[in-house]
Amino acid sequence: MSLLIDGYNLLHASGVLAPEGRGTSLERARGALLDCLQRLIDPGEQSRTTVVFDGRDAPPGLPGRWRHGELEVRFAARHREADELLEELIEADNAPRQLTVVSSDHRVQRAARRRDARAVDSDVWFREQSRQRPLSVGDGKPRGPLSDDEVERWLREFGRDA
Repeated sequence: MSLLIDGYNLLHASGVLAPEGRGTSLERARGALLDCLQRLIDPGEQSRTTVVFDGRDAPPGLPGRWRHGELEVRFAARHREADELLEELIEADNAPRQLTVVSSDHRVQRAARRRDARAVDSDVWFREQSRQRPLSVGDGKPRGPLSDDEVERWLREFGRDA
């Protein structure tokens, strides 16, 4: 594994919005984040990427571990919270110096640093990746006026108050 991501932490830091559709807004937001990660992470690195979500919000009947494209996705179902599973995965990694851990949680960052892994705050990592691999917006044609939420997100992105 070369990239370990604290899923809900990144979801909140990235501002990825849940699209309209079926399922709970949390399920849609997770799917939107995973789709976004597929566009942000280099294709060669996706198979070495694990995204961990807290288990208490896992959809019923969904396996604790599956693939979203090439990304490995895990719910910390047997743990009180995702941080415990993240710490286990950091500890078990056989090449921690080649591991990047994306989380703003200081507990997870300390666990990464103890193993000489790189720890990056979620918002910092998301900005870095977005600069390196800008998200495409379809065919580039405007799709209508922005929603209030989208306007606020873009204003925050450019450091302006809404």
